[in-house]
Amino acid sequence: MQAFFDQMKTLWQQFVGVLLGFRLSDAIDIIVVAVIIYGVIKLLRETRAAIFIKGIAIIVIIRVIALILNLDTINWMMEEVIFQYGIFTLLIVFQPELRRILESLGRSSLTAIRGNLSTDEKIRLKVDAIDAVCTSCRNMSNAKIGALIVFERQVLLGDVVSTGTVINANPSSEMIQNVFFPKAPLHDGAMIIREGNILAAACILPLTSKDVNRELGTRHRAAIGMSENSDAVVVVVSEETGTISVASNGTIKRDYSIPMLKSELEKSLLDINDDGDAANNKKQFWKGWFKK
Repeated sequence: MQAFFDQMKTLWQQFVGVLLGFRLSDAIDIIVVAVIIYGVIKLLRETRAAIFIKGIAIIVIIRVIALILNLDTINWMMEEVIFQYGIFTLLIVFQPELRRILESLGRSSLTAIRGNLSTDEKIRLKVDAIDAVCTSCRNMSNAKIGALIVFERQVLLGDVVSTGTVINANPSSEMIQNVFFPKAPLHDGAMIIREGNILAAACILPLTSKDVNRELGTRHRAAIGMSENSDAVVVVVSEETGTISVASNGTIKRDYSIPMLKSELEKSLLDINDDGDAANNKKQFWKGWFKK
């Protein structure tokens, strides 16, 4: 027990020494690290990585207790087994989440560099695409025709496009409905829209690995999976109920009306705020980290 109190006294003295030598650069260092950790936590929240993080926290607590109590066997196991090989295990287990973090950083950097490069013509094409999608979704919802439409944003989806058939055509409600007509050859898969242009159809999307509502079918799981692996906005029309849903940033919201759908797509693709005004395109580098 005396060894424990001596250890605690030493830790306290070290803590006081750190406080006495605290500098402005140390404060900046702590703030930057806190921002990074906070961003990582928000990115990993509600994913399977959160479970592993809890396990890591438990291991760290055990390690601290073992050091304080001088538990030699546990310390040896931690150093020789867990800490030597654990980093490689984490890289393998967290591969999807690490990819998501790097993609988020890349999106934020690219957005900051691009600034106001969007032209009026590009905006017009996006507006026309949104109108065509909303009109077709209304008709397909009423007819209970299933649809899966992906709006590409900063992350290019060339690998997904390669799984389908390239169309490369201007969008119209008639074309979109023809693609998803149940007997059409391209209806079984996703449509990719890039910069207001229908790029491809019948594309295969990655399915989400997390637990979702059992009422959601394969289209909805694919929509969530696509939004987990990119910054795309995905519109889903349920074949069973005609319900319209929108997936983005790994989450899905259901029961959209056509006005709600149009407003959501305008905010996501045109940077239109709730007041109907164009938002500022000059985004901060870190903004993408904290977007839900």
